[in-house]
Amino acid sequence: MRDAIRIEGLRKTYKDFSLEIPSLTLPGGCILGLIGENGAGKTTTIRLLLDLIRRDEGEITVLGEMVGTKGYEVVKEDIGVVFDEPGFPPALTGKEIGRILRYTYKRWDAAVYEKLTEQFGLPMHKKFSEYSKGMKMKLAIAAALSHNPKLLVLDEATSGLDPVVRDEILDIFMDFTRAEDHSILVSSHIVSDLEKLCDYVAFLHGGKLLLWEEKDRLAERYGVIQCMEEEIADYGDAVKGRRITPYGAQILVDRAMLPDSAEIMPVGVEDLFVYLVKEERR
Repeated sequence: MRDAIRIEGLRKTYKDFSLEIPSLTLPGGCILGLIGENGAGKTTTIRLLLDLIRRDEGEITVLGEMVGTKGYEVVKEDIGVVFDEPGFPPALTGKEIGRILRYTYKRWDAAVYEKLTEQFGLPMHKKFSEYSKGMKMKLAIAAALSHNPKLLVLDEATSGLDPVVRDEILDIFMDFTRAEDHSILVSSHIVSDLEKLCDYVAFLHGGKLLLWEEKDRLAERYGVIQCMEEEIADYGDAVKGRRITPYGAQILVDRAMLPDSAEIMPVGVEDLFVYLVKEERR
């Protein structure tokens, strides 16, 4: 199966910010989570993928087509997009939005839209401006899924939602990828959501890609050791991050660089990200 997204040598520079991604891939049929603080470069990456802004260097391929080419214009029909602030006209009702989208997408499926909005319990005769944050996001997701996309691109699609609604939406995304040709790129600063959802994770910090890896391999590759601060140097290049407290130190280590006898504790995705960011700031 072809890759859903492939990035090579990407660079985008602004006056006060630069994004650099040497290499990043979303394999077909998988979910990739972009993790990073606000301002890390997640939205810039997504805007580049969608050809909303132009890259300065590098190549971006989406569903087998290079972004910016005529072929990419064709596969745009296969991309469903949800931003953190859905941009539907506030005066339109959910039903009216569906009617307009029918003329926007060639493969629009009104029956799917009706089924999803009913499943989500959305008041279709209510104006979009009267929807809650959760309702607006559900409507945007219903719209994104109703033209039979092969790739979902989600920018902070769960931010600002209560835990119950977030959990419901995560289930919808997991159902979507049960079809083996369906893939998702999702950005969020809520790492716990991505830890449950994703097959791959990519850490962005200050416009730089700190790490891209299959999620299940992270636990095999990294771990934490408790030691005294003065002992950190003993672990040499295996140390990838550190947390110093009045009671000693916790260090993030690459397991492969230490003997099997080393006492290494597991590390979660969120803690791993924090360790790597703090080390980058040193």
